[in-house]
Amino acid sequence: VQLVESGGGLAQPGGSLRLSCAASGFSFGNYVMNWYRQVPGKERELVAAIGNSPGNSLYADSVKDRFTISRDNSKNTVYLQMDSLKPEDTAVYYCHTRLSSWSEYWGQGTQVTVSS
Repeated sequence: VQLVESGGGLAQPGGSLRLSCAASGFSFGNYVMNWYRQVPGKERELVAAIGNSPGNSLYADSVKDRFTISRDNSKNTVYLQMDSLKPEDTAVYYCHTRLSSWSEYWGQGTQVTVSS
């Protein structure tokens, strides 16, 4: 199993970024995909999750109405569209999936920095 994130970088407050996570090594379309983020000294927090059926997604209150999670099962890829970015969105963002109660996988993470 491999999860490879891309699309992080520097954005100004109010700006946008789109993260991608390319997945391989498992039946992508059958599993929930998640985006987490972490800042130094704090626990990793769930940002958004998307199920394997249309419209089945959830968001942290802190990003609701600003971030949109989506997936393209034909490309084995999950996306996180981040709009109206705030400095407090600065973090390392991780792609994640859990295949069973004892089997979960993380990407390497991509840095998102929101600063003027």
